[in-house]
Amino acid sequence: MALDKRGLELTAASDDAAAALDAALDDFLAFGREAGPLLKAAFEADAEMPMAHALRGYFFLLMGVGALRPRAAKSGETAAGLAATARERAHADALARWAAGDTAGAVRRFEDILLDHPRDILAIRLAHYLHFYHGALAQHRDSTARVLPAWDETVPGFGYVLGMRAFGLEEMGDYARAEEFGRRAVEIDPSDAWSVHSVAHVMEMQGRPDEGIAWVRENEAHWEHKVHNFRHHLWWHQALFHLALDEADAVLALYDGRFRADTGSDDVLDIANAASMLLRLHFRGVDAGGRWEELAGHSAGRIADGIFPFFDAHYMATLAMAGDSDGVRDHLEAMSGRDGEATADAVYEDVGLPLCEAIAAFGAGEPGRCFELLEPIRYELYRLGGSHAQRDVFMQLLIAAAKQAGRDREHRALVAERGAQKPGAVAAWMH
Repeated sequence: MALDKRGLELTAASDDAAAALDAALDDFLAFGREAGPLLKAAFEADAEMPMAHALRGYFFLLMGVGALRPRAAKSGETAAGLAATARERAHADALARWAAGDTAGAVRRFEDILLDHPRDILAIRLAHYLHFYHGALAQHRDSTARVLPAWDETVPGFGYVLGMRAFGLEEMGDYARAEEFGRRAVEIDPSDAWSVHSVAHVMEMQGRPDEGIAWVRENEAHWEHKVHNFRHHLWWHQALFHLALDEADAVLALYDGRFRADTGSDDVLDIANAASMLLRLHFRGVDAGGRWEELAGHSAGRIADGIFPFFDAHYMATLAMAGDSDGVRDHLEAMSGRDGEATADAVYEDVGLPLCEAIAAFGAGEPGRCFELLEPIRYELYRLGGSHAQRDVFMQLLIAAAKQAGRDREHRALVAERGAQKPGAVAAWMH
């Protein structure tokens, strides 16, 4: 038995093995590029460390690739069969639930762990992630509030917890406190990409594009060469700010030179970043060239993933806008034929499938049908997960469909609604 760097008991062969696992976890929290090799080093130090097996399983799941679920489940089985503490056994159970598609059960286990171990930063981060993609905004906010009294500047990783707290507050509209927590986290560690991102979200929601561009650029030198694909999402935020200023050329430059520079990437967030930005540009009359086709080539292979409907909607956008009718059909059939965990299936049936049908209709030149499918579920879109800023593309889709379908009353009302929510953010294409 050893202790990790936050004082939690860890079943490990030596202090060196515990330190190796700490290093892998730290890199994961920092969105670093070395988490895999560092985890391999932890296994070399102790091949029977239950939390090393659990962390490997979580890594498989976080990649968002359906084919990796069996490997995640195997990691959970291995962890469950090893000598372990009650906390470590709870992690093995959470991993097994998640790998089986029971994400609601997994997040309940993480919250149970945190009642007894509020410094378990892995459980904090994974609960934060799953609440986010469940659209559980209040839980997303409150999860970090419950553990924060156990943290201060003396506990390693304190800044990461502040950054998660910031994002939960931002998604619930508490922008002043969110910015305060986020800036404090970045002061602790300027390379903390999640916290930089949390403050960028505040600026996006408050319509502060000039400040947002400066904020991302100010911190870029700290995280650009340290952070894995998540750096693309920060550049996506910078592009959003440029779009708010009607600077389409700057958006395309960031698309081609930054967040979609690696056209070989099929990372789920990379595809979502690119698809949502191309949609926004399309609504403004900007031609995408061959960019839709490039994305669709990656999305076609993700039909059976069924990770979260949020990602399926972005895959559908690439297929529909590229004119891949076979891919659209196959994707809709896969979504309608799901037989998985009940909570997730309800979101797919109630929200995910009609949204994807609406996107397909828009891509097929049927804006009236798009509007008819999307308008009844517009207030349920939060159930998809993702942020307000990310889901806003679907509200822009609704407005564009209303305009193209000649639904003048609805279009006028939706534009007025949007202007009331975000003064100054009603772009020319909406009029």
